[in-house]
Amino acid sequence: MNFLWKKGDVLMKIQKKFGLGVAVTACTLILAACGSSSSSSSSKQVVNWSEPSELPSMDISKATDTISFDMLNNTNEGLYRLGKNSKIEPGIAKATKISNNGMTYTFTLRKDAKWSNGEKLTAKDFVYSWQRTVNPKTASEYAYLFSGIKNADDIVSGKKSVNTLGIKAEGNYKLVVTLEKKVPYFKLLMGFPSFFPQNKSAVEKYGSKYGTASKYMVYSGPFKMTGWTGSNLSWTLKKNSNYWDKKNVKLSAINFKVNKSTTTSYNLYQSGKLDETLLGSEQAKQLSNSKEFTVRSGARINYLEFNQTQKLFQNKKIRQAISLAINRKQLVKKVLGDGSVVAPGIVSKGLASYDGNDFTKDAKTYDGVKSDRAEAKKLWAEGLKELGTNSVQFTLLADDTDAAKDVSAYIQSQLEETLSGIKVSVNNVPFKTRLSKSQNGQFDVVLSGWGADFSDPISFVDLFTSDNSYNNGKWSNSEYDSLISDSKDKNAGSTSKRWSDMVNASELLMKEQGVAPLYQQAQATLVKSKVKGVIYNSAGVNFNFKDAYVK
Repeated sequence: MNFLWKKGDVLMKIQKKFGLGVAVTACTLILAACGSSSSSSSSKQVVNWSEPSELPSMDISKATDTISFDMLNNTNEGLYRLGKNSKIEPGIAKATKISNNGMTYTFTLRKDAKWSNGEKLTAKDFVYSWQRTVNPKTASEYAYLFSGIKNADDIVSGKKSVNTLGIKAEGNYKLVVTLEKKVPYFKLLMGFPSFFPQNKSAVEKYGSKYGTASKYMVYSGPFKMTGWTGSNLSWTLKKNSNYWDKKNVKLSAINFKVNKSTTTSYNLYQSGKLDETLLGSEQAKQLSNSKEFTVRSGARINYLEFNQTQKLFQNKKIRQAISLAINRKQLVKKVLGDGSVVAPGIVSKGLASYDGNDFTKDAKTYDGVKSDRAEAKKLWAEGLKELGTNSVQFTLLADDTDAAKDVSAYIQSQLEETLSGIKVSVNNVPFKTRLSKSQNGQFDVVLSGWGADFSDPISFVDLFTSDNSYNNGKWSNSEYDSLISDSKDKNAGSTSKRWSDMVNASELLMKEQGVAPLYQQAQATLVKSKVKGVIYNSAGVNFNFKDAYVK
């Protein structure tokens, strides 16, 4: 899924140049008094949480980013919930029966499941939701995840009616899903928000406003949202009294506040007004021995995406030169300093393994992820010659958080220092704006990122097929498309062949520099020791607050 730069101030003055021999000076970190005051909510089951950027959407069919999915995951529920380490746990479905050939799933739903408005939640709500998402009129960017469910691909492409989708309700509490090919990660998908139910009467009642503010939604999960207007920077999740398992939900409320600067969020944390904060590089170094310090490694890759509808970026040597000019080791150590590591490729390390090998080991290649200034200069000169020019200029699009500003400034400096005749402008915009511009192709180069939706390499490599809605740069390669197609169709039933398809696709993407992976992201944080039971998963939806409580 799309994710913002979940890291706050780097708290350093980034100098004009970032050459290997140039030191990056850090501002002095002035810590607030160690003895923080107790939170006013210390005696209540209330948690105060910091978010680094605004909330884009609460529409299950249209959400694409980490914050939206975190909120949807805690205010709604699917057939399954994903617990610690993405363990599949019962959700709205209390029982599942799988046919002998693995192509038909029959779910028995809970009769006590309700919407926050008191209406019964039935199998028809799942049918409606899935049909709405794959309907081309909805223009859901996540419709491609339904591939493998009977007729989904034909519906998305406009060849068949949504009514032919392989999902049907047999009465109110039995849901039958029919596949047209094996989907190895099908159960994990059932715990992902794109497959959650939707209330038809609410969608029709609110129309175009549906999911754009907390009052234009109904909820099926542990909490319901209040206080979000669609553009403000704070909101609350309150315990949902109509949730089927409300007796096991301990928190009465979670208050979210957007803080794009970790200087601000850290001060609020120290004063007891926040129970969690992200840390910048210098903060992490200063506070790494605190008992409340933790680094959350994510199944997330940050990368540069080139707009390959433009002649400049259709040139492979230009793309390669830009990638080679960036010193990734210096980026993660000097600019980030939060535990992030150099990207091993387009797929994150630790996401999936086969036959004892991590995917990144089998797909290991230096193409596309190495740094080599001499080679960068050589390829740049050759690329410019092929284009018939001596100079180029373009704009690097990035978020407006302090972290994204620092990273984009570093990249700008690296490119202008290494490549002759280049002029890079940086455009830092709000997260929602960056997503919109990326999706609409309104960029030259964008500082982007992706977090795996589930623990399988396909969540990354599927993004860059020619017709994928998330392939914002429009890179296209027929051999790559065939490899991904085979992994999802012809070889879906063979673990070894499917694995090989994805490995070969990953290597091809890197060889052709379809995108330029930069680093695998980690998040340095502080969390009050009184907050217990918060589940964090590196892949899929990150946070699950259902079992959280204040001790």
